[in-house]
Amino acid sequence: MAGISLTDIERETYKNTPIHRLDGRIKLLFLIAIIIYIVSLPKFSTIALWKLAGLEMYLILLIVIARLNLFYVALRYVMLTPFGLGIAIMQPFFRQGFITEFTVHELPIIGMAWTEEGVLFGAVLFAKFSVAITTVILFSSTSPMTEMVESARRLKLPREFALLLTMMIRYLFVFWGILNRLRRAQASRCFDIWNKNVPRKWILEHIGYSISSLFVRSYEQGERTFQSMLSRGYDYTADIFVHKKRIQAPEIIFIGVTILVVGIVHLI
Repeated sequence: MAGISLTDIERETYKNTPIHRLDGRIKLLFLIAIIIYIVSLPKFSTIALWKLAGLEMYLILLIVIARLNLFYVALRYVMLTPFGLGIAIMQPFFRQGFITEFTVHELPIIGMAWTEEGVLFGAVLFAKFSVAITTVILFSSTSPMTEMVESARRLKLPREFALLLTMMIRYLFVFWGILNRLRRAQASRCFDIWNKNVPRKWILEHIGYSISSLFVRSYEQGERTFQSMLSRGYDYTADIFVHKKRIQAPEIIFIGVTILVVGIVHLI
């Protein structure tokens, strides 16, 4: 990802800022509450656009307070945006079932019709997607992966789900390490996927070999990791220890400020 590793992104979560120091439960509930709120906003309204713009500005302010690397934030946003943008761009060319009247315009060059109502619906849809993505990026950039699991456990997430998340986090870094070693080995042999002097068929064959090799190596490493866990007393009935943690004044202030901001935005 443009020279950025998974470790670089995870390192961002260990900064010492007011947002990073917040209790993980508060950040997780903040994420859920923001997503529920934006989903509840009208699908076809210019007022909803202003409300979403206000929320986006508040989230950007939190990103600045958290002193996150803006390049990392922008890169992750750009990587996730095309999916929502593609859906939003198509809306002007469709007739939405919840809209009864349409203002239709013709595109003389390609002979297609688009509607003003579809443009507004697409804009609201993309704005909701943008706010949701920004919220997820803020949460994931200020909360270490282990803290996410601990926060979910404190919020009474079932033990089985917590164990699955813990395993996923552990194997994610194992998988990433194997992938990096494989890429370094390819680079040492001057393998370049964009090399125009090599037949494309040959490149595709070696990409297939790399994918199969990555799968086999990951499977074998996963077995070794699991065996080492068993040797340390792990079994399927194991639980995750989560120490008790009380909500402090900074969390209460953050909740109050967020409620105030959302209240002001809702009154727009």
